[in-house]
Amino acid sequence: MIAVELRKMVRSRRTWVTILLINALPTLVAVLLGTTDVGPRPGTGPAFLSAVLTDGTLFPLAAIAIVVPLLLPIAVAITAGEAIAGEAQAGTLRYMLIRPVGRTRLLVAKLVSVMAFVLLTVVVVAASAYVLGALLLGNEQVAAGSTSISGTSLSTRELVLRTLLALAYAMLSMLGVAAIALFLSTVVDTPLAAALGALAVLIASSLLLTLDAAQALQPWLPTRYWLAFVDLFRDPILWRDVVRGAGLQVLYVVVFLAAGWANFTTKDITD
Repeated sequence: MIAVELRKMVRSRRTWVTILLINALPTLVAVLLGTTDVGPRPGTGPAFLSAVLTDGTLFPLAAIAIVVPLLLPIAVAITAGEAIAGEAQAGTLRYMLIRPVGRTRLLVAKLVSVMAFVLLTVVVVAASAYVLGALLLGNEQVAAGSTSISGTSLSTRELVLRTLLALAYAMLSMLGVAAIALFLSTVVDTPLAAALGALAVLIASSLLLTLDAAQALQPWLPTRYWLAFVDLFRDPILWRDVVRGAGLQVLYVVVFLAAGWANFTTKDITD
């Protein structure tokens, strides 16, 4: 079942169109920075963007910081929201369950497919950004080693390791989004409703983060620590928000997947 869902995801034209659309914005940013040589002032704009003009190897991190707050969550919410509700709307869910396929197995297969989509998207964005960074942006630091946010030098090995940790953290953050959307996909009958519900949660979270009156809620909001991977590039690494963010996403995943499993395994499938 997992193999079937993975094949469907990889062979879907929509998968690749979505990835290309997500990758279009970082690509445009790289072209603009490379042709104008004008970047944002330090401390403004997406993370790492002010540093990429002198160190093109950091552009994959800037690209992830560009897509994580909005584009990638939208794509994940739509993909996960369609997982169960889309099958129900198309009338194929009942026939899938008539075959010897357990509901738990189907739910796990859908989740794996969504995370494979996230992995594929992150890899494409990061790889494209690395190539664009090397070709269009600053190369002065490439030979000598990259510089951390704290101003200290990072070896190539350290940069690669921290970059992989940052990509894994971004994927974990999107796993929380997938869990919320997948839960809603077991509740409603249309993928649009599930996707919009998940997006409403994320929009509400982002708005509450700007509200002083919601300070007590802010440490528990799903978007609170999404960009904490920036702290992986300080020297020494500031682990506090990274650990808190990872723990929070694990909590969201456990709670919403458990709720989705409980609802889906007891739900009457009539269509």
